[in-house]
Amino acid sequence: MTRHIALLAYPDCQLLDVSGPWQVFASANALSPEPLYRLTLVADAPGPVMTNGGLAVHASHAYAELPQLLPLDTLLIAGGSGVMALRQDRHVLALLRKLAPHVRRLGSICSGAFLLAAAGLLDGKRVTTHWRHAEQLAEEYPALSVEPDALYIQSGDRYTSAGITAGIDLALSLVEADHGADLAGRVARELVMFLHRPGGQSQFSELLRCQQGAGPLRRLLDHLHADPGGAHSLESMAALMAVSPRHLTRLFKRHLTTTPVTYLTQLRLEQARLALLDEQQTVSLERLAERWRLGGAEQLRRQFQRYYGVSPSVYRQRFGAAAKSALTSTLTPTLVPTPLEPSPCH
Repeated sequence: MTRHIALLAYPDCQLLDVSGPWQVFASANALSPEPLYRLTLVADAPGPVMTNGGLAVHASHAYAELPQLLPLDTLLIAGGSGVMALRQDRHVLALLRKLAPHVRRLGSICSGAFLLAAAGLLDGKRVTTHWRHAEQLAEEYPALSVEPDALYIQSGDRYTSAGITAGIDLALSLVEADHGADLAGRVARELVMFLHRPGGQSQFSELLRCQQGAGPLRRLLDHLHADPGGAHSLESMAALMAVSPRHLTRLFKRHLTTTPVTYLTQLRLEQARLALLDEQQTVSLERLAERWRLGGAEQLRRQFQRYYGVSPSVYRQRFGAAAKSALTSTLTPTLVPTPLEPSPCH
């Protein structure tokens, strides 16, 4: 069965909100013996649509033609600055309300959630959007339960995602739901994705967030991130910064509200976590602990439970399928589950 997916664009929409999900579905078609998805781009009128990046995309159908395309499997609303004007269009809002009962999955990327919210199609739903717009969305549409940190959320037959690349994650999750984790992983690999990220993953890498507020520590953090498994000690880190160990500790507490050793431990745990997601190899906890200087297997297990809220084995079972056949990287740490205690940089 070929599933019909329509993406709704408009002037000053975000280019990647359109092209990212589109390419995920197109790649799924290319990797399959027969087409799995029929893709349609709709806009106010057929023809070029100028995105807010200055590059035009070409719509094949007008909004008014959407009823003729029913039944639709999925309708996705792109985000972008132009959505704030579009949500004032009563004809578009009425059209979305009319279409909604006949669309199996109705969703948005980034600020596209504002259009669905204006149409009353997200009332009572858990939703997300780009972190920059989350507070505004919650204030203007109090009937929504806005979760500002999630990458994407399914709430019934409504789907919302955070900004830009999170639309790709949402599209991958739809491919996985339709055709399994293997195909979704192959698509992610084809697109040279870092990782097929679960929707509950934070929009931010907590350690990246720490780096952004690092101030005078940025040089040291860059050094640690380049070689997390190196023979770093409090003394060697202080020497790199040309300060005393006591003063380095004060700097960490002032700028990151943590200690140098705690930060380094979390960074190393992040590398161990990524290794657990690599289904091409099975690495023992003892080897992981040795590789990342985290003590022994039992110490690694306790630290993992403390930071991620689950054991390493449960974590691998829960999140390994989402990373199957995807590329991973050790250069940009990303925490997936929410830690049981506040992140050290808060």
